[in-house]
Amino acid sequence: MKMQKVWFITGASRGFGLEIVKAVLASGDQVIATVRIKPEQLTRALHNHSNLYVVQMDVTQEDQVQTAVKQGIDRFGRFDVLVNNAGFGMVTAIEEATDAEVRKQYDTNVFGLLNVTRAVLPYLRQQKSGRIINVSSLFGYDAVPGWGLYGSTKFAVEGLSKGLAVELAPFGIHVTAVAPGLFTTDFLSAESYVAAQTIIDDYQATVGQIRSGAEALHGNQPGDPQKFAQVILQLANTERPPLHLPIGKDAIAMYQNNAMKVAAEIEAWLPVATSTDHDHRFAASAIA
Repeated sequence: MKMQKVWFITGASRGFGLEIVKAVLASGDQVIATVRIKPEQLTRALHNHSNLYVVQMDVTQEDQVQTAVKQGIDRFGRFDVLVNNAGFGMVTAIEEATDAEVRKQYDTNVFGLLNVTRAVLPYLRQQKSGRIINVSSLFGYDAVPGWGLYGSTKFAVEGLSKGLAVELAPFGIHVTAVAPGLFTTDFLSAESYVAAQTIIDDYQATVGQIRSGAEALHGNQPGDPQKFAQVILQLANTERPPLHLPIGKDAIAMYQNNAMKVAAEIEAWLPVATSTDHDHRFAASAIA
């Protein structure tokens, strides 16, 4: 008989978060779903499901995160799976983005993830089990003009996931960074991603093309978000989940192409890269 799990899912109002919540409820598990505004709308949309508890929470507000986590524990008594899904994209040349815009991007995608993870981990450590699934991106593998700033937050998610994995392994807690490619969520709709206020004409041939093409791609992405949600379910129920998992043929291609480029660069510069050791190392006995 399948043991009922309790999930804590951020960014659950739409997109991947909503599809994951639906899939988890259909599997018979319980869900604490967090949304920034109007939690009653999600509750109604999912027909007041008995296994669903919706809480209002902004991942960038640590006090709200702590409160939401306590509410979840009070409701279901434990956590088994944390899905750090909340985040947003920003199309901009890195030079175009203001300090405030950069900080807002990092506050949600990186520091928000850390706020939630820190709040949930004491409970996972106490029970000596659990899964953390961090939603990264194919842009966390390589750079694309216009998505470099956003991608850098996902590079951070990949690195944090790797660090968490080695630190949490002794407690029986598994960590996976999933890097989806382009899926037919609303991520590329004009209402979902943000464009920097400053536009520098010199970037028109690169970033400008991405800026003008993003909304046109909306609805034509290759990935099915419902199938993505099923992969997340599988990861939560796999005995030995992977640490890194690109999801989608485009994400796989991004990872493979970047790995080949990096390997070729290192090979080309290997004589230089290995030329920095001291010319002579004396044994301690020879000095004595």
